[in-house]
Amino acid sequence: MGEGYGFVVVANRLPVDEVVDDAGQRRWTRSPGGLVSALEPVTRQLGGAWVGWTGGVGEAPEPFDADGVRLHPVPLSADDVDRYYEGQSNATIWPLFHDLVEQPVHRQDWRKAYEAVNRRFAEAAAEVAGPAATVWVHDYQLLLVPAMLRELRPDVRIGFFLHIPFPPVELFAQLPRREPLLRGLLGADLVGFQRPLAARNFLQLTRQLLGLDPKDDEVEYDGRTVTAGAFPISIDVTAIEDLAGDPAVQARARKLRADLGDRRVLLGVDRLDYTKGIEQRLTAYRELLADGAVCADEVVLVQVATPSRERVAKYRQLRERVEREVGRINGEYGGVGRVPVHYLFQSHAREELVALYLAADTMLVTPLRDGMNLVAKEFVAARIDDQGALVLSEFTGAAAELDDAFLVNPHDTEDIKRAVSRALAAGPDDRAARMRRMRAQVREHDLDRWADDFLRALGVTRS
Repeated sequence: MGEGYGFVVVANRLPVDEVVDDAGQRRWTRSPGGLVSALEPVTRQLGGAWVGWTGGVGEAPEPFDADGVRLHPVPLSADDVDRYYEGQSNATIWPLFHDLVEQPVHRQDWRKAYEAVNRRFAEAAAEVAGPAATVWVHDYQLLLVPAMLRELRPDVRIGFFLHIPFPPVELFAQLPRREPLLRGLLGADLVGFQRPLAARNFLQLTRQLLGLDPKDDEVEYDGRTVTAGAFPISIDVTAIEDLAGDPAVQARARKLRADLGDRRVLLGVDRLDYTKGIEQRLTAYRELLADGAVCADEVVLVQVATPSRERVAKYRQLRERVEREVGRINGEYGGVGRVPVHYLFQSHAREELVALYLAADTMLVTPLRDGMNLVAKEFVAARIDDQGALVLSEFTGAAAELDDAFLVNPHDTEDIKRAVSRALAAGPDDRAARMRRMRAQVREHDLDRWADDFLRALGVTRS
């Protein structure tokens, strides 16, 4: 075991991506995304290590340092990626935990691969962690790791945080081999969720499936007390505000508005995933155009769809349906130089996204189900002008915190249409009052506070 590290993060991916420059040289760059922004500074501050996959297949590189964090790569074969990642994680657990927006696929070979890869992660964490270390495990790809790690290293303190929703009892109960997944989570000392209802669902399952007797936010298991609680994740507010105040970003926002013409701008920014409600949003917009409630000369929708899981058939089919609907809207309601929908199937740098947030009049965040949705919080943080309106799905974790948004049932096309119309019609004083209250909420509950709250509950103090 050696000396080891006193603090270890375990996540499906490492906080870096391998890139090849024009000269053919390979190097590591920091990954985008909320998880990295949240955890890398904490890990560096605590002198810790990070266990995860590089994103490539085959042999993993030797452990290395990046920005003051020790990285320990876990190898995955092409078969592992197919069965553990794209299979059990993203075709079974993901849709079921998102309220069966799509039908999950259940395969025994996927479950076996998931178990084998989770054991590999647990063994890597056990090797890296020092005596009595704190290990923080993340997300749905690694539900079995806490119990496996507990078996290998009973001396360590283990936290687990689930970034996606946790389903109600009747949905979780549909999973084949459901008890091992539940016992996997019970290997942790603290199990964190985005919302209080998710924690209650988890504790209720321990009673119903395992015959345990949870009390309040705790349950006794295997001679230990396991605590379950809600720790809603947030964003690096200061970083977003700094970008929003950058003259170059503001100039880019002005250029975007000029390019779109003298029109009100609706904006959607989503990973292309069937949980995000993009199809329902496009349908609502098409019907608003058909009803004459909006017209392409006055309103334009910019929809950014970040590529996602392109090897998975359901995601390829979703892309085809979305692009077909965009084409239909532009064909029926557009004119030369005046399209109703600008559709961008591409990734964007953070600076470009903030420029888009600043250029928008109304942000549309309408997932059918989402654990939190950090885009909503980023939009609010970026609006340092206290303008802009947010149309937000009731089925996001963010809705509980951003209740000054125009809340909407994303399954109800008529409700989406009403919310968009209300947001467009809202006066500047109403928009400013709503935005000020939402900005105060996001500022007070930022990324640092999320990490501090969780680690404090786990017994770790950041000096």
